[in-house]
Amino acid sequence: MTLLFGIPLSVLLGQLLLGLINGAFYALLSLGLAIIFGLLRIINFAHGAQYMLGAFAAWLGLNYLGVNYWVALLLAPLLVGAIGMAIERHLLRRIAGEDHLYGLLLTFGLALIVEGSFVKLFGVSGGSYPMPELLKGGYNLGFMFLPTYRAWVVVAALVVCVATWYMIERTRLGSYLRAGTENPKLMQAFGINVPLLITLTYGYGAALAAFAGVLAAPIYPVSPTMGANLLIVVFAVVVIGGMGSIMGAIVTGLAMGLIEGLTKVFYPQAANTVVFLVMVIVLLVRPAGLFGKEA
Repeated sequence: MTLLFGIPLSVLLGQLLLGLINGAFYALLSLGLAIIFGLLRIINFAHGAQYMLGAFAAWLGLNYLGVNYWVALLLAPLLVGAIGMAIERHLLRRIAGEDHLYGLLLTFGLALIVEGSFVKLFGVSGGSYPMPELLKGGYNLGFMFLPTYRAWVVVAALVVCVATWYMIERTRLGSYLRAGTENPKLMQAFGINVPLLITLTYGYGAALAAFAGVLAAPIYPVSPTMGANLLIVVFAVVVIGGMGSIMGAIVTGLAMGLIEGLTKVFYPQAANTVVFLVMVIVLLVRPAGLFGKEA
């Protein structure tokens, strides 16, 4: 048996692969947070609730309307994105220009209301979501058995992350978004509907969270608290990458998943805290984050 640092190579590679799968979720969720903060300067504490809503939209659609996984993968983000747009239009817009703390408290309150309502309706345990038939089974990689669905999660998350980065950084629409948040009056003078762009941006960030929720539904229990359990870790990932950095959210999310996987091999007791340890070190060395811009 091949050993590396006294650890069987198969165990090490297996944990790295599992870490990559977790990192794909971190990247997708932190990307939505980074977009909303980077372009709108809103600290969106409702992101975990929006992730949970995506999973529940898929679960409810299947159990009550017969909507299959592939349709839910499209409809759930659209539904949650529309709810996000309504939140921005009718609530967040009223406190635009105020201190970031107001947006944080508002979205935190909304998250508590949504999660409390779902606990009342469905209980704490929630339910399970069946894996789609097309993605059952797996591949024998020699050092581990890789379920097909988990491979799909990594590929789908990476495709969405790269496409989002390209849209914001390399297209005309992305340039309008960036310019509209930096100098809205000038953009409106050129005939650009800046309020609509802001609403669409928040809705897209919420839709990303819902997309991650649908991906997570066949892996994790669909419960009202599933977003709250993940949100703090995702916020730490965003801080490490740099608040508002699109590329930082993607790269750091994947990297933190891999670091978690390695920690489970060498020092399992620290696996749940290693992300926060890295965050503290990064903030001490580079307060703006690894990819953030110094003020």
